Amino acid sequence: MKAVVYEGPRKVSVKDVPDARIEEPTDLLVRITTTNICGSDLHMYEGRTSFETGRVFGHENLGEVVEVGPAVSKVKVGEYVVLPFNVACGHCKQCEKGLTNYCLTMQPVPELAGAAYGFADMGPYQGGQAELLRVPYGDFNALRLGEDAEERQTDYVMLADIFPTGYHATEMAQVKPGDQTVIFGAGPVGQMAAYSAMLKGASRVWAVDHQPDRLALAEKIGAIPVNSAEVNPSEVIKDATLGLGADNGCECVGYQAHDPQGHEDASLTLNGLIDAVRFTGHLGVVGVFLPEDPGGKEAQNELEAQGKVPIDFGMMWFKGQTMGTGQAPVKKYNRALRDLIAGDKARPSFVVSHEIDLAQAPDAYNNFDERNDGWTKVVMHP
Repeated sequence: MKAVVYEGPRKVSVKDVPDARIEEPTDLLVRITTTNICGSDLHMYEGRTSFETGRVFGHENLGEVVEVGPAVSKVKVGEYVVLPFNVACGHCKQCEKGLTNYCLTMQPVPELAGAAYGFADMGPYQGGQAELLRVPYGDFNALRLGEDAEERQTDYVMLADIFPTGYHATEMAQVKPGDQTVIFGAGPVGQMAAYSAMLKGASRVWAVDHQPDRLALAEKIGAIPVNSAEVNPSEVIKDATLGLGADNGCECVGYQAHDPQGHEDASLTLNGLIDAVRFTGHLGVVGVFLPEDPGGKEAQNELEAQGKVPIDFGMMWFKGQTMGTGQAPVKKYNRALRDLIAGDKARPSFVVSHEIDLAQAPDAYNNFDERNDGWTKVVMHP
């Protein structure tokens, strides 16, 4: 089968690899019809993780079931399914609590938790930027889609990661109807967080970024754009809220945050969020932060290379804020979000800027990594 393979820092190729296949009785085999490039893929693409060369990328996947293992009873051949990026067992202590993002069974390293397709340090599972994908525990992990699945793939594929992840940020931030919410980062996940806040009834949502094309997209969905290259976001938000700050906020950038001049500072958006949110406000952090940064030569200091981010905890403590962190438990949200899409209440495909063939992946990765104008979200069709 054809697949997008990691060859080393800033180099991927589309090549023939062994076909994915059923390995366990509970497996599904899915013919991938739509798969996305995620901002998290860029950390690995840039060599900033321990992702192995020769491995297949891709954790945002949707497709048609072509084979089921003998122990699969619910999912049928011919159905369209979207796969949470979390690979989970469904029966460990964490999964039973709904925390499929920290499954204990599918992560082979005993001291770690959580597994994913084509992701560094999250198990051996190949990614779905390929023609076929093996799905462990298929009855549990696959979300079945309705009759409109084939024609609305660019909406439904967002259920694999970024839509539930953006929503998770707003859940940790405890966004409620009438709230005033700030989102740091207007990339795909930040767009979904802003969108989710508005779906929840937030009265005002600010989107903070310094990329004009991303800010323009956020404005189209009703967010208030704040260009951090031109103004101090915290001051803008405080000026609009009687000096108090937003009720809550989300961090959707992660450890590769950088200023408009390109200087990397892993604490930049976290400290901006702490400053911009009022006393006793809630913060939801879904931007990726890692225990170490193997490729972090551009990091500001040795602490950041070790995953030690110098946030303004004193101010956060003084303001009595609470912070939720971590990857999203996609299954916690994906059914409800699927039904919003099916009922025409949500159209997350607004974030898509490019739909391409798998063969165009190397060029797309380069453009997305360079943050070239207009490259907001890339969808591939193997």
